[in-house]
Amino acid sequence: MTTGGGYRNEDLEFKPVSGPQRYGYTASGPVRYVVVANQDGVIGYLWACDPDDAAGYEYRRSAGDVAANAGVPWYQRLRTAKARGLRPSQALAELAADPGDPVTGRVVPGSEGTAPSLAAVKELAAG
Repeated sequence: MTTGGGYRNEDLEFKPVSGPQRYGYTASGPVRYVVVANQDGVIGYLWACDPDDAAGYEYRRSAGDVAANAGVPWYQRLRTAKARGLRPSQALAELAADPGDPVTGRVVPGSEGTAPSLAAVKELAAG
């Protein structure tokens, strides 16, 4: 029995459509970062790299699901900053001033640092 083909017999082709503007997810050089903490302690790190137009959130693995889930609102804030035309470092500074909340955390005042690479920030998050 023949079904008539069409979408059932053909390879599907992925066609990207426009979506929200986002910073890149990788950095090829040094990155600036800040520590994010909630009422239970450090849950992650926000990072930025202007030359690569990249920024993101790395959750601290030992902080569990709460830390991983906190990435959702942090990435939403980063997308909003990108849509407004902010450079990654400007977004990082703006997020550092955000009051945050008890669960998803806030940036720890005075925690800004520079890491030699994104891998170094990921290593911090692995602890």
